[in-house]
Amino acid sequence: MAEKLPDKKPKRDPAHLFGGKRFDVEHALNMYATSFVLMPAFGIYEEKIVAAFKPHLAKCHIYVIGTMPAIETVDQRLEDGRLVIGLLVAGKRHELAWPMPDGVELVETERGWFIKNGDGYWAPSDEEMARRLNDEQDAIGFDVLYIGQAYGKDGSRNALDRLLKHETLQRISVKGVPPDRRLTLLMLEIEPGNRMITFMNPWAENKEDGSARISAGLDKLFGTSDAERVTLYEASLIRYFQPPFNKEFKESFPSTNLKVLADCYDKDFSALISEICIDELPFKMTSDAAQPSQYHTAKFDLHKDEARQVFFGKKT
Repeated sequence: MAEKLPDKKPKRDPAHLFGGKRFDVEHALNMYATSFVLMPAFGIYEEKIVAAFKPHLAKCHIYVIGTMPAIETVDQRLEDGRLVIGLLVAGKRHELAWPMPDGVELVETERGWFIKNGDGYWAPSDEEMARRLNDEQDAIGFDVLYIGQAYGKDGSRNALDRLLKHETLQRISVKGVPPDRRLTLLMLEIEPGNRMITFMNPWAENKEDGSARISAGLDKLFGTSDAERVTLYEASLIRYFQPPFNKEFKESFPSTNLKVLADCYDKDFSALISEICIDELPFKMTSDAAQPSQYHTAKFDLHKDEARQVFFGKKT
């Protein structure tokens, strides 16, 4: 009779997964970007470009300096009921097509080429073409070089204010970027309210302090200032992307020694999460430490003790 082998499948029942955790209530502070401004680096010195984004720039306190591939329109034609545009992206040819109604014409004007349909004129914008190249052909990557923030007193300073006299931006510009890429600035607005994710664990060792821990979590949820949130978000992204021109936070975050995290530890939070999940970004952000992706989530356990790590699964 054959000997029955032991079941080697890992146990997945909740009691097995969470029975060794310390507290029945654990909190994570969650922050995310809601909107953005994207412009070429030289744009910060151009009054017309700045004026076009001014209402949005006032709310952007995080900035990311990076490079994008150069995009050049090389030809356009009407073919089989479609507008076909040929583009060079970092020297590599791509094509985009749009269905067109009957009777349209491709015309050249002083302002460039357009599709003429009766008395109307149309051409796809640079932003639309970049977004389609990113979404459909995975052709646009944004290489993160530096991440910073500007807040000032009560939010009086924004990302643009800091970038106008930014030594690192000037250093990157002087050092130069590859000829097939363009130095670009991404400025982010962080959601002004806080979000807290709470995990309730009936299998935890300590079930006596739940009410007090819920109260402390609510204090942190409503007590985190805008300035603190901006700094936490900046530090999270630096630790996550490891940009080559940053120094602070690349190895030290998170840590009980950091002043910006003092209140998180005081309220005994378990984790911190910072997100960039914006569908409209016309590229996939990447760095040596982060794979190209439309969405990025910087997530950190604030405690080394595995009994406090409940949000991100077991590390392998």
